[in-house]
Amino acid sequence: MNGNIFRRNELLAQKVIKGLSSRNMTGCYAPDKESALAQALRLIPEGSVVAMGGCMSAHEIGLVDALKNGKYNYIDRDKTEDKRAAMLAAYDADFFLSSVNAMTEDGELVNVDGNSNRVSAIAQGPKKVLFIVGMNKVCADLDSAMKRARNVAAPVNAQRFGLDTPCCKTGSCMNCKSPDTICCQFLITRFSRHKDRIHVILVNDALGF
Repeated sequence: MNGNIFRRNELLAQKVIKGLSSRNMTGCYAPDKESALAQALRLIPEGSVVAMGGCMSAHEIGLVDALKNGKYNYIDRDKTEDKRAAMLAAYDADFFLSSVNAMTEDGELVNVDGNSNRVSAIAQGPKKVLFIVGMNKVCADLDSAMKRARNVAAPVNAQRFGLDTPCCKTGSCMNCKSPDTICCQFLITRFSRHKDRIHVILVNDALGF
């Protein structure tokens, strides 16, 4: 990576971390995927019950494989026939893994969801929520973060799941009410009442969608 871009991301990450702190959340910066994985595993004690709400970024840094192969109680929705039970179990997990669809430079987190199990667990339930966030998802302000969630993240995810929505064809949000829409619930996390519940690892890489 170009040294100027690396330095710019590092400075931006420090600004985001300061914003998170002002919102009763914590954050740290990882210069690469390997250090992001190491930081995540330092935060999650062995024996923890860990759930996830669909997080490509956690896969991309190797965290999901590390949890599956380590001394953790990882709730794997893909390995159970009763997916509803797995989703409900996530609300009582020690850690819930997620990313964001976008976030602002001053620490607001933006997520859009179809089934809404992910945004509901972020808001309430699991003891701690750990976000793995590539620097590609940091936006200047809330307006640009919402636009990213609707016009970048949502269309790509709809295409990935083979859904029948206008954004699958156009590549941008059409504000549809299609039965397949994944823009059912929007969650803006602007503050956490519970100190240290929400932690964000900012990764100096382009992760997820």
